[in-house]
Amino acid sequence: MKRRDLVAAAGAAGAGFPGDAMAQLPRTAMGGAITDVPGIKAGHFTETRRPTGCTVILAEEGATAGVDVRGAAPGTRETDLLNPNNLVEKVHAILLSGGSAFGLEAATGVVRWLEERGIGYPAGPARVPIVPAAILFDLTVGDHRIRPDAAAGYAACEAARAEPPAEGSVGAGTGATVGKLFGMARAMKGGIGTAAVKVGAITVGAIVAVNAVGDVIDPATGQVVAGARDADGRRPVGATAAILRGELPASMQAGMATTIGVVATDAALSKAQCQRLAGAAHDGLARTIDPIHTMADGDTVFALATGKSGLPGNMMALGAIVPQVMAAAVLRAVRAAKAVGPSPPAAGELG
Repeated sequence: MKRRDLVAAAGAAGAGFPGDAMAQLPRTAMGGAITDVPGIKAGHFTETRRPTGCTVILAEEGATAGVDVRGAAPGTRETDLLNPNNLVEKVHAILLSGGSAFGLEAATGVVRWLEERGIGYPAGPARVPIVPAAILFDLTVGDHRIRPDAAAGYAACEAARAEPPAEGSVGAGTGATVGKLFGMARAMKGGIGTAAVKVGAITVGAIVAVNAVGDVIDPATGQVVAGARDADGRRPVGATAAILRGELPASMQAGMATTIGVVATDAALSKAQCQRLAGAAHDGLARTIDPIHTMADGDTVFALATGKSGLPGNMMALGAIVPQVMAAAVLRAVRAAKAVGPSPPAAGELG
């Protein structure tokens, strides 16, 4: 199908998308935040003792959810529950955390915060909050014994608001780094970013903690924004191009990176459709991170549908929009980042 035909089909389907709106979608300069999606709040906990933290995305009234895990070394919680074949339809929060597998403990704090407010899946005498989670590896930056715990997850919930969350070196992006193909000595700072767009009556948003082995590239220019630096540390070199020239990547253990995120919409979707939406978000990662989905990454994206628009989801249109929004969030993550303590320099800090 040609792009013009795709745009026309999106409008004809009548799911709140005007026929010419997709042609006007902003690219890398996209603004907004995942909290633009009705029914979504976001909050960070940022550790002050070393660069790490966690970020919660709250859907207190419940949201249909899906997930797509593509990295070879994921660290996750409750992802099996999101399989369309399984029972529970809605979740109440998603947690993104640093701290490697230790950081999954922060989800316990989110569960406690929700339970105290009577939010959860009815189960006999209790309401059980459903909180899927994913973690990234940031243990090489500072004292690895300090990582997000249940108190950190609880604090992130306390900080959650419907206003746009901070970006860059905060929350789950505090200890994030990118461009690690030639080792941490040549890496740069990653971070967390968010973006959103409203097309017709439907809003789509994304938030992502960018902690990739690969480089972050602006697809509009093909330029490396943040990634593996040259031997002098002065500028990004383009890791894949360097490998093609014969420079061998550094040896690293699986799970030493990972980009994790959430896309959300106020369209009404099924679990299967949410799963497809999470998969489409990975296309946004692939447009901006090179290489992506490596053996050392555990790349994981969740999708949430609040249904607040009252409109059914047009999957053709959503599948075109979501990669754009995710790509914008990735670029905003590294452009907003700042060096924290022992972390490498950020995109705006090279001389």
